Order: sequence, then C-alpha cells, then structure tokens
Amino acid sequence: MTAAPADPRDSALVRAARGLSVPHTPVWFMRQAGRSLPEYKKVREGVPMLQSCRTPELVTEITLQPVRRHKVDAAIFFSDIVVPLAAAGIDLDIVPGTGPVVASPVRSRADVDALPELDPAQIDDIATSVRMLTAELGGTPLIGFAGAPFTLASYLVEGGPSRNHEHTKAMMYGDPDAWNALCAKLARISATFLQVQVDAGASAIQLFDSWVGALSAADYERFVQPHSAAVLSTIGQHDVPRIHFGVGTGELLPAMGAAGADVVGVDFRLPLDEAARRIGPEYSVQGNLDPALLFAPWEPLRDKVIEILEAGKAARGHIFNLGHGVLPTTDPDVLTRVVELVHAHSAR
Repeated sequence: MTAAPADPRDSALVRAARGLSVPHTPVWFMRQAGRSLPEYKKVREGVPMLQSCRTPELVTEITLQPVRRHKVDAAIFFSDIVVPLAAAGIDLDIVPGTGPVVASPVRSRADVDALPELDPAQIDDIATSVRMLTAELGGTPLIGFAGAPFTLASYLVEGGPSRNHEHTKAMMYGDPDAWNALCAKLARISATFLQVQVDAGASAIQLFDSWVGALSAADYERFVQPHSAAVLSTIGQHDVPRIHFGVGTGELLPAMGAAGADVVGVDFRLPLDEAARRIGPEYSVQGNLDPALLFAPWEPLRDKVIEILEAGKAARGHIFNLGHGVLPTTDPDVLTRVVELVHAHSAR
C-alpha cells in the first residue's frame, strides 16, 4: 500500500471518485465507525446516541477508531441521519433496538409548515468535530454524512422505521404539495448539515437514502430526485466528490447518478459491472460486498472480494465498500484482512 498523500484532495478515495488514476483501489466501510468495534462499545457505554453525535471529543475518537485499526482509506463522519433534525428542534429520539422515533409524525401541510429550518449556528459542535478530525487525519480524507430527503421524510411521516412506508406513499400521492414542501425543507436541512462539514474540512460527502429502494423508478423521478438533486447541487459548488447511496436501488441507479452524484453507491444485489453499464461512463461506483459474507470462511470471501475488484474496473473509478453497513457481530479482524487484500490485489 502506498503511503497516504499529505493532501486528502490527492488521496486514493478522492481520485477514484473523480475517475483519476489511483495507486490502489480505496476502501472504507459503511458503519465502520461503530458497533462492531470493542473500543467503540467502551467509549459509548452509558452515552445516548444523540449525545454521542453532538460531543466533539467523542465524535472524533469514534470516527478515528476504524482508521487506526483497519487502515481504511477514508474516515466517515460519525453521526446519524436524524442528528440535523434534532438539532433544528424536531422532537425525536434514537431508541436502542428500534432506531429514530418521532414524537409527532408529520401527516399534513400544517405539520410540514410547523417544522423548523436548520441554522448553521445550531450545529457549531459539528463544525468543531470536523476540524478536530481533519487535524488528526492528515492526508486521509473525511467523508461528510447526511440523510437524503426521502429517507428523512419517511422517518418523520411514519414516526419511525417502517417496512412498507404506507403513510409516506399516501402523502406522496394524496397530497403532493405537502410532500414536496416537506422534502424541499428537508433538502435545505441536509444541505446545511453537509455544507457545515465541507466548510470545516470534509473532503467528500455521502448522501444516504437508506429507504428509497421502496420506490419505483417512476415514483423516484417524480417525488424524490428533484429534492436529492437540490442537496447535491448545493454541495457541488464546493468542489468535493459526492457519493449517493441507497439500498435496493438497482432500478434507480441511473436516476440517482443523474441527481448530481460523482459516485453511485451500489448495494450487494447487483454486480458492479452491470451497475456501471446502467449508469454510464460519467460516474464512479462504490461497493459492494454483501456484509453477511464477512461471516463466511476466508477462501470464498477472498474470492468474492477479488471478483468485486475485477467487476469494479468496468466503471471510470471504484471505491471498495460493503453493499450496506457493517453488521454488529462482525469480527473486526476480518474487516482488517479485507482492507489488506483490497490494497494488495488492486496495487498489482
């Protein structure tokens, strides 16, 4: 593995995101900063999630842990997609074992109009965390983090995690004006959250649309793409690569790229060469090892990693990652071994 450059803008991750030559395929893992690491469990003990995400010293330590342990090519800012909503003043909590729970679900235009905007002054701690991190990371890039409007809207409308998103789709179709007003407001909140991170020194951003795979391509283009595009367009003014990721989005990939991404994240359900064919030559890809395969014996896991690296060559650039987040019971030593394999095989 080549030593990290002094400037994160010349790092393997940023170069791959831009489709430039790289010394090796860069690798990082969604949810690398967190629940699979014993050192994470130790520092988080007794500290609620939202408090953890708003304490700069804790955010810095948690974000750095996987970089130290695994030697990944990027740090992902430790946060949660509902942090900017809570910071703006929306009454919610992250309930262990459940996820975000909203006190008063948003179901009408009046509910939408009552939602606050996010002022950058409300997230000074986020900027402080990023500055602390970039000072420690040196040439290793920090990826900024935010949830996309659809996924944030689904949490607010459903009141928490949902399997079927029935209230969300009912609002989309039954009151499209309220839906678009909601997503426009959430796009501004997400853009503000990301802008604060970029202004403080983040070298790339990822917009997570965790639940958008619940939509058809037609519904995505009609109800979601314009709002995700608004977020990505705002960040596009800052000359940092933009990664756009969702789960179950094989049919949505071209539209997600067209929303303004530089890198399209691909989950584990679609081979990267097919994903590259669908989205076209203007985009890099990120992905896409099935997180469950980290529990398999090493030999088949090794073969799958190499298969993904080879398939990734079909795109203009490839960032190795999982097809979703690290599972809580994953052996951290396996992640370290995967990083070593990606670096060694791709540097040949």
